[in-house]
Amino acid sequence: MTHSVAWTDGRWTNEPAEVVAEGDGLRVTAREGSDAWRLTSYGFIHSSEHALLATMDPESAVEVQFRLDLAEQFDQAGIFVKVDDHSWVKAGVELSDGEESLGAVVTRGASDWSLSPVPAWAGRLVTVRGSWSGNALTIRARVDDEPWRLVRVAPLETSGPVTAGPFCCAPTRSGLTVHFTSWRTTPPDTGLHPST
Repeated sequence: MTHSVAWTDGRWTNEPAEVVAEGDGLRVTAREGSDAWRLTSYGFIHSSEHALLATMDPESAVEVQFRLDLAEQFDQAGIFVKVDDHSWVKAGVELSDGEESLGAVVTRGASDWSLSPVPAWAGRLVTVRGSWSGNALTIRARVDDEPWRLVRVAPLETSGPVTAGPFCCAPTRSGLTVHFTSWRTTPPDTGLHPST
């Protein structure tokens, strides 16, 4: 069963510069320098992301929708799935080297990063979905009502609590405001590949 999550049900990992409720949506303004990353390639640890998280149950999925409006290097928005400070996944769209790209960062002690350009998604409604089933988190995304795209399959095995929800970061500037339009929980995906 699909369930809309109230924005008030979540708790921020780090308070944004500003949060404004607008109709059913939420406008979140990121602080300059906000980011989530651990060690790989850059050597630093950043845990200043703005993630609004609520409990995520096993065998469930979380979906976050937002209007894609990024302007500066590394502006980013999507979903954040957190086990602890050393184990988490962020997935969504990021502006990298002048181009909107769909991707994910999977962190298990150290971060990795994958991106695929989606410049045609600019200005449109993007939905990112994280589905936790068995020992895996499957990330999919789509723009408007187009078909889902598989973004990433990552291990997710834990006996501890998992939290998930919308996030945004602005590593290089102030003034990024992301308009989140929905946050929902749903049953998990029935399989990794569509039946043929």
